[in-house]
Amino acid sequence: MIFLILSVLSSTAIFVLFKLFNKHNVNTLQAIVYNYITASTCGLLLYQKPIQLNYFISEPWFYVALALGFLFIAIFNVMALTAQKNGLSVASVASKMSVIIPVLFGIIIYKESVGFYKILGIILALAAVVLASIKPKSNVRLTRSIYLPIVLFLGSGIIETSVNHFAPDGNMPLFLSIIFASAGIIGFALVGLKSVKTKQRFNRKSIPFGIALGLVNYSSMYFLLKALRVEGFETSSVFTINNVAIVAMTCLIGLLVFKELISYKNWLGIGLALISIVLVIL
Repeated sequence: MIFLILSVLSSTAIFVLFKLFNKHNVNTLQAIVYNYITASTCGLLLYQKPIQLNYFISEPWFYVALALGFLFIAIFNVMALTAQKNGLSVASVASKMSVIIPVLFGIIIYKESVGFYKILGIILALAAVVLASIKPKSNVRLTRSIYLPIVLFLGSGIIETSVNHFAPDGNMPLFLSIIFASAGIIGFALVGLKSVKTKQRFNRKSIPFGIALGLVNYSSMYFLLKALRVEGFETSSVFTINNVAIVAMTCLIGLLVFKELISYKNWLGIGLALISIVLVIL
């Protein structure tokens, strides 16, 4: 349970940092690139075995990690486009509702248990995500560019499912390091192209914020994978609890720290999130 708690706290810290980006005028794309460099470095430092290039290049998970790095960057851009064209709430709901993909994968492929409390908990969790993510006076446009939230939903779910399914137990830090390194290289290329086209200046603030983001980003993935490998914990339960706990915590921090408005629907979503966690644990 400690790994799951640490994963939730780390993921919530990501939300806090993104809010601080706006407050301190941090270049988001540049900070995200430094975030990937930092996260990749964390993986290399935690990998306690000698790094033999010929060894892990021959492993099938190496190429999966490279592909996931591309997906990380691609889905990030899809998330940004979804927020711009369909509204922030649609982007938030689409990315968080994607938890249903790894949950179903665990039940169908891993033959995990399916009981009344668990099914009810998962249904309430999905309702909690929707209610907690819709902000007051949000500009939601479901009919415009509808393909974007669909791609975001599928992409986010594929990332979560693939990272869990392909991560090798003995090489988990290196696996995550390669994912983040792949995303970082692509990110560097994007920043370079954008700098040439728009003559965008380097933002010094992006370095410390990017490093901080990289530390909590790696921690969120690492601790989630550790929680998924705890004996007695089913992946469908872990993903559900992790997702709704993050939604509830980010809502509360938004209220207490950033003085955001929370509607009765958001409070209902937080309440359902807590109930769903209890039901899934039962």
